[in-house]
Amino acid sequence: MIPKAMETFLRERLPERTWRNRLVRQGGRAYMEFGPLDVERLARLGVEVDSLGPRLVVCMWDEQSPLEIGGYLVVDNLAMGRPSMGGIRMLPDLTPTTIHNLARGMTLKNAAADLPYGGGKCGIVAGHDLSPEEHRRVVRGFARLIHRYRDIYLPGPDVGTNDADMKTVAIENGLDNALSKPADMGGNRIDQLGAAAGGVIIALESLLHEMPRLRSLPQFAGLEVPEPQDLTVLIQGFGAVGAHAARILQERLPQARVVGVSDELGYLYCEAGLPVQELFETWQTHGPVTRRYYKAHVAKARPGMSEVKFGSDPNDLLRESAFCLIPAAPIAHYLDVVPETRPCMTVDRMGRWSLIVEGANTYSPDLARKAIRARMEREVYQQRGVMIAADYLVNSGGVIFAAQERLIKTPQDLRIPDSMLGDAQGVEGWLREHQAELQELAEKRRLAAEAYRDEVIRRNMRELVDLLISDPDMLPCEAAEHISVRRIAARESDRTAADIMEPIPTARSTDTVQQAARLLVQADSPILAVLTEQGALGGVVTEWDITQATAQGAPDDVPLERIMTRRVVSAAPDEGILELVRKLEIHEISAMPVVEEGRVRGMVSSDLLARRSLLRLLQSQGAAGSHAT
Repeated sequence: MIPKAMETFLRERLPERTWRNRLVRQGGRAYMEFGPLDVERLARLGVEVDSLGPRLVVCMWDEQSPLEIGGYLVVDNLAMGRPSMGGIRMLPDLTPTTIHNLARGMTLKNAAADLPYGGGKCGIVAGHDLSPEEHRRVVRGFARLIHRYRDIYLPGPDVGTNDADMKTVAIENGLDNALSKPADMGGNRIDQLGAAAGGVIIALESLLHEMPRLRSLPQFAGLEVPEPQDLTVLIQGFGAVGAHAARILQERLPQARVVGVSDELGYLYCEAGLPVQELFETWQTHGPVTRRYYKAHVAKARPGMSEVKFGSDPNDLLRESAFCLIPAAPIAHYLDVVPETRPCMTVDRMGRWSLIVEGANTYSPDLARKAIRARMEREVYQQRGVMIAADYLVNSGGVIFAAQERLIKTPQDLRIPDSMLGDAQGVEGWLREHQAELQELAEKRRLAAEAYRDEVIRRNMRELVDLLISDPDMLPCEAAEHISVRRIAARESDRTAADIMEPIPTARSTDTVQQAARLLVQADSPILAVLTEQGALGGVVTEWDITQATAQGAPDDVPLERIMTRRVVSAAPDEGILELVRKLEIHEISAMPVVEEGRVRGMVSSDLLARRSLLRLLQSQGAAGSHAT
């Protein structure tokens, strides 16, 4: 059944006519889909259409399940490539706005990582009180819902889901239709390996090398970058990213000190450094560590523990000082200038830091939230001289690892037979039979991911510092977005008519106007190609041509050769998007066939360009480039 919170939200936001017109039922599953032209409907859902997306927003649920199974999918952007990639979040209060914000973050993250995949995200609306078996059943049911979109969306884990859940999805939908699977499926298990956290620490390492160049900016004139033995780090959110970040920091820079950590139960601080390995093992076994560590060590005043401070308010960690803060809690709004926006900490009360490396997803395309972010950076970066590395530039290790499961293909003989999909017991047996080969595949993917993650994130940090130095007025959030959007625009500018064209209905010159009208309606097309006896393009007939012929009293059996346009404006398959737009505008037409060596291959239209391309982005980038020159 549809989750009650989801139904309440949708009933409040969408009028009854939208339910009637957009609700599609398929095998006991219900879907409502919205595209970039549904501006008003998406606004009702709290999603704003802009030059990047979204490409598709889906509200979906299982009508036959006695459990509440439902949620949202947002495919934000496919300019970098198909399919989109992004995790499945599972929380009780998810809305399309939240999922769109996260999907946009994935668009920018995948672009920053220069991966040939778009940005997407899913959200399951479900409470925290599910039993393990109910949780598995909900994930399994949701996997069946998203199977419909497997060509444009690949899921991985996110808050509320994990690598084991991706195994459940893969059992239902196939090995190539889920990411971050366990090693016994050849997966890169990003949670177990701490893939995102590794990227955060690589960014920190890289910035220790790059930051001295910032001294050319007035706010960094007195910047002191510590040696590894003097490096101190605070980690807000000792969870899936934060705990692994602490572990990996100790492995890569063993002399560095993690001086403070927080979780939902409080925070710990020790200037001499906290016992990272002990805290990590506690987290793996018990979850939240701060209160447990306090009761076991600090409260009993064991020798050597008097220097450890415990606070019951996790946010107070941000009042402590260190060289670097790593925000890794699932909180987007960790810092602001004013208390009215309810940040974790206000700037006037924050500790003394020189660097913030964002491990948690903080990006939002919402204009109000972007303005709040810019206000914070003007104070923290420009006035206080604290370097900020945005989330999607540094925590892309997870998607980089996940992408290897797509880039390094699963051999045909290691793919679960279609007849076995959905049979958990049968799949487990099949996996055991192929254990050695799948483990070898997993190791190959892991090594490729580690090498690529290191290369990409170091490049991102170098480009970030380059941009900030080149423009003293630029904020880190602006520089980060510039890096990603520039890559998206470059990839989009390479797309051609062949990449976006749709099929075009065809007819013979002897067919009648009535037959042509029927074809246009059936194909929902604005144009029809008229072919010669040899199959070459002889002309085109548009909706306007038929309307004009009818208005002039032409009988229904008039042949198309009497009304068709013979001098056809057409596109070649290799013509770029901006050239297609130019032709449509110059000739004042709404659609044209795509022709190669006299043969019709498809069609492009102004509507199609609006739906399948980032035309506004390309035009804005072109205008910016012209202005710069």
